[in-house]
Amino acid sequence: MEPVPFAAAFDEAAMQAAIDEASAAAAKGEVPIGAVVVRNGEIIARAHNLRETDRNPLAHAEILAIGAAAQMVGAWRLSDCEIYCTLEPCPMCAGAIVAARMRGLYFGAYDPKAGAVSSLYGMLSDPRLNHETPWTGGVREGECGDLLSGFFDSLRTD
Repeated sequence: MEPVPFAAAFDEAAMQAAIDEASAAAAKGEVPIGAVVVRNGEIIARAHNLRETDRNPLAHAEILAIGAAAQMVGAWRLSDCEIYCTLEPCPMCAGAIVAARMRGLYFGAYDPKAGAVSSLYGMLSDPRLNHETPWTGGVREGECGDLLSGFFDSLRTD
């Protein structure tokens, strides 16, 4: 499935913030995935995976960032927000992006095992759902992928 470009300008600082969040996750022994939500050119929420720390299967970076952004905005609709993630969102996270009516998504590495934007499913572009979210994947893909592969390599050698 091809990316659906959208009007919002790519924000390099936001993608770097997502990568920084992924690094913070790795430092805690969490899978290094980070996400930030941007509204009107400003980062309003940031998060990284906390599944192990919180012992919570829902504590994905995207879910935590979307929840924090909704609290900041004071509404569940985030139709004027973009989300930047280091990994292609899974079905749960892609569903949350659609449910929040987000304006757009940028992500780094594709996820051939669980990606629900393009790799396995096309949830954000499915016209049967109540909202479609334009997206662009492969942003700083090598760097994001290296964070993940380095993390898993270190687990195998420890």
